[in-house]
Amino acid sequence: MERFGEKTKARAIMQQADVPIVPGTTEPVSDVEEIQRFADEHGYPIAIKADGGGGGRGLKVVHEEQNIEEQFTSAQREGDAYFDNSNVYVERFLEQPRHIEVQILCDKHGNVLDLGERDCSIQRRQQKLIEETPSPALTEQEREQIRRAARRGADEAGYVNAGTVEFLYEDGEFYFLEVNARIQVEHPISEIVTGLDLVQWQLKIAAGETLSVDQEELQTHGAAMEFRINAEDPHEEFAPMPGTVERYHPPRGIGTRVDDGIDQGDIISPHYDSLIAKFIVSGEDRTQLLRRGKRVLQEAEIRGIPSTIPFHLAMLNDDAFNNGEYSTKYVDEVFSMPSEDE
Repeated sequence: MERFGEKTKARAIMQQADVPIVPGTTEPVSDVEEIQRFADEHGYPIAIKADGGGGGRGLKVVHEEQNIEEQFTSAQREGDAYFDNSNVYVERFLEQPRHIEVQILCDKHGNVLDLGERDCSIQRRQQKLIEETPSPALTEQEREQIRRAARRGADEAGYVNAGTVEFLYEDGEFYFLEVNARIQVEHPISEIVTGLDLVQWQLKIAAGETLSVDQEELQTHGAAMEFRINAEDPHEEFAPMPGTVERYHPPRGIGTRVDDGIDQGDIISPHYDSLIAKFIVSGEDRTQLLRRGKRVLQEAEIRGIPSTIPFHLAMLNDDAFNNGEYSTKYVDEVFSMPSEDE
C-alpha cells in the first residue's frame, strides 16, 4: 500500500511489470526547466500532478510554456495542503481518454484476483458521477489485456488488500494512471456482477486469510451501473446545496440496490462531501440495465434539497451515452443539461 501510495513509485512498479504508462517521469520533478525539457520532447498539453494526489486535487494542465511556472507552484501547493506531500511529476496529457479501472483482491499468500473492469468516464472535473461494468468501450481482447495488466502490477508490488488499478484508455491503447489502495465508492457494481462481498474480503485479507476463489473460477454475470446521488444542483453548475431532506423515498424493485446515508428529516451539512446515496442497478445486459436505470431514477423522490437525479435521467436519454460514445471530457465540454422545463 505504501509503494502504491505515491504516484511516481507506482509508475515505476508498473514499468517493471511491463504495464503501459502515460509517457512521463517516474521521479518527482524539481524545477521548471525539467518540465520544459519534458514538454519540448513530448509536446503540449502536459499534466503536472501531485505525487500523492487524487480526485483532481493537485492536477494542473499546461498548454503553453509561459504557464509552466505558475501551474508547477500551484500543484506543489495543493499537494502539500491536501496530501502533506509537495512532490509533483509530469506526464503527457491525453485529450479525450476514457477512465477504466480494474478491481483487485490480493492476499498475503501471493494470490492476485481481478473482478473485472469498471468504466468511470462520466465525470465532472475529475469527480465521478456514473460508473458501470463491463465497459461498453472495450473489445473482449482489450478487456483481457487490461485485466492482466492490473494483475501483473499488483503481483510486482507484492500488494496485499482490496484495491483499484486505474487506467486511461484512448484510441485502442490503455495507460496506467494510479492505484487506489482501498475500497472505492463504486465497488458495489463489482460485487453485483461477481457475487463477492468486497468489504468482507478486505477484512478477511487483513486477518491473513486466503482467497477462496481463483481467477479461473471467477465468472461475472450481467451488467451493473451506479448513480451517485449528490446534494448538488445540476442546473446550477452542480453547486452543493445543503439543507433539510423534507422527503426521501428511495427506489425499490428487481435489480435495485440502495446504499445511502440519509433519512427523511436529516440536515445536509455544507462541511462534508455532497454524496448522500448511491443507486446501484443491475440487468442481464446493458440494454436492460439502461431501462431499469430510468425506472429507478423516476421512482426515487428527494425533496427539500436538489439532487443529481435530473442529471442522471438526462444522461440516460442522451444518445452518446446510450451508444457508449463518450470520454472523461464529455460532461464538461459536450453535454448540455436540459432546462428544468424540458
